[in-house]
Amino acid sequence: MAGVAAVIVTFNRLDKLKKVIAALEAQTLTPSHLIIVDNASTDGTGDFLTGLSSTLALDIVSLDSNTGGAGGFSAGMRRGYDLGADFVWIMDDDGYPEPDALAKLHDGIATASDELGKQVPFACSAVVFTDGNICEMNNPVPTWDWGRLLVKGQQAVLVSQCSFVSVLVPRWVLEQHGLPYKEYFIWFDDAEYTIRITRETPGIQVLDSVTVHDMGENKGVNWGMVDEKNAWKFAYGARNQASYQWHHRSKLHFLMFAAQVVVGMRRGNVAKPLQRQMRGKLGEGIRFNPAIDHVA
Repeated sequence: MAGVAAVIVTFNRLDKLKKVIAALEAQTLTPSHLIIVDNASTDGTGDFLTGLSSTLALDIVSLDSNTGGAGGFSAGMRRGYDLGADFVWIMDDDGYPEPDALAKLHDGIATASDELGKQVPFACSAVVFTDGNICEMNNPVPTWDWGRLLVKGQQAVLVSQCSFVSVLVPRWVLEQHGLPYKEYFIWFDDAEYTIRITRETPGIQVLDSVTVHDMGENKGVNWGMVDEKNAWKFAYGARNQASYQWHHRSKLHFLMFAAQVVVGMRRGNVAKPLQRQMRGKLGEGIRFNPAIDHVA
């Protein structure tokens, strides 16, 4: 067995990155590799990684430019595949998995696959904030029969999409479905990918596999929250999700999403120039249609 390649994507969060590394070194199920993708950090992360030693088998991927979370996860998952790993375990640089988090995911995906009689395409952890409350931004989307495994005594529920905060993905998924769209840069890359790989069989959230997400402020997002500071991120979200709705669902779904964006911004009294910017990004999504990047 080639084991589990843990993949951390980092950009200018050196102090938190050190805590993630320590959390991975403390896992009861030891990852076969620790892949750290440095998205061209400028805070000394590169120098730190150059001199880093670890109890785990280190593999440092230093990118020439910041490719965002999407580009970093694509590069890290590809590296894990090239190393021959049976699973990649992907996470942000501000998520601290509890010591048994990987073991619970690994056992959970095997047990769920046996119960369902199908290979489960991913297993994600329960994500909590630093105060122990549920992390508002990282709730997976349940299926209509979400409790199917729970009533069988398993600590897992069926889900159709999740965020990339402690997600275990088997090798066969990379072979069959490729990698996340690196062109998305940030926002909706995780949702699109997990939706893509669950078309035949849902994924699972393992309820007793826990990761603490040290994300600063524990709140969700909506289109009424667009402001000058965060508009760059919402712009990627508008473009990426518009692209997904137009090219991978239907024109009607695109129109419904566009209406959601426009109405949400109006209700939130978002500044008129920012509303125009987001509407422009919706149109850009029609022209934006990246191709799947395959591992082989």
